[in-house]
Amino acid sequence: MTRPCLGPDRGTRPPRSPPPPGSCDAHVHIFDDYDRYPLSPNRSFTPPEAPVGDLLRMLGALGIERAVVVHSSAYGTDTRVSEAAVRSAPDRLRGVAVTAQDTPFADLERLDAAGFSGSRLSTVVRGTLGFDALEPIAGRIRPFGWHVAVHVNRSEELVALAPRLLATGNTIVVDHVGRVRAEEGVGSAGYAALLELLRSDRCWVKLSALHRTSGQGLPWDDMRPLVEGVLRLRPDRVVWGTDWPHVNQYDAMQNDGDLLDALSGWVGDDALMHRILVENPATLYRFPLPGEDQS
Repeated sequence: MTRPCLGPDRGTRPPRSPPPPGSCDAHVHIFDDYDRYPLSPNRSFTPPEAPVGDLLRMLGALGIERAVVVHSSAYGTDTRVSEAAVRSAPDRLRGVAVTAQDTPFADLERLDAAGFSGSRLSTVVRGTLGFDALEPIAGRIRPFGWHVAVHVNRSEELVALAPRLLATGNTIVVDHVGRVRAEEGVGSAGYAALLELLRSDRCWVKLSALHRTSGQGLPWDDMRPLVEGVLRLRPDRVVWGTDWPHVNQYDAMQNDGDLLDALSGWVGDDALMHRILVENPATLYRFPLPGEDQS
């Protein structure tokens, strides 16, 4: 029996500095209608219902127009709930799936057409395949140009994973700055492996869930050196996400407005914020840039 997670803070506070038009939250999850989309019995947690309407209201409060729905392990490889969410707002939402070695090509084609562009592997939660399946899954999604989304439990896992990831030939997206904890710092082996991946020209990094790996409270400034390091190296390969609705939290819940304000504090530059929130996610997740013809 899994412990129910806290729900998100529904009183989303607008950020102190409005984000630029076309901004994207590159990491959210959807949980909806458990009768229609039952949770996996093999899940690690029991999430609160967080349907697409609630997501769009949160984004509206932040002033963010777009988001990427990362399919949750709580549903296993049954991607119907995430696909339905993405299809409900095709101009605003894109998706990252959880697939298996034998996911039919017809399913991948359908998800690709719906706006999905990656498949996630994880050593953090049950329900998502781990990296023992990396090579076969990477090969199966490669014809679609999909990336491998990397969700590790401990940053040091990246040391052994990095050469395997690069050998796949796929684009790589590392979630949550590789879960490098503030106490590990920029001198850690995991952070060095993350930078090695970034130097390859095939890797992207998400600035997301950093409140989870911080050893401090708001505004989590012990994470600043880790954020600044990836931005110095590859500002063109960094995206940002809230991780809404923040599953696997049980005692306290942050406000999404504070998360966006923390990013602004770390970045401190309007042009770089535009790159992180608008240009980079448009490239990675196949959104048109603001003003481009979407036909």
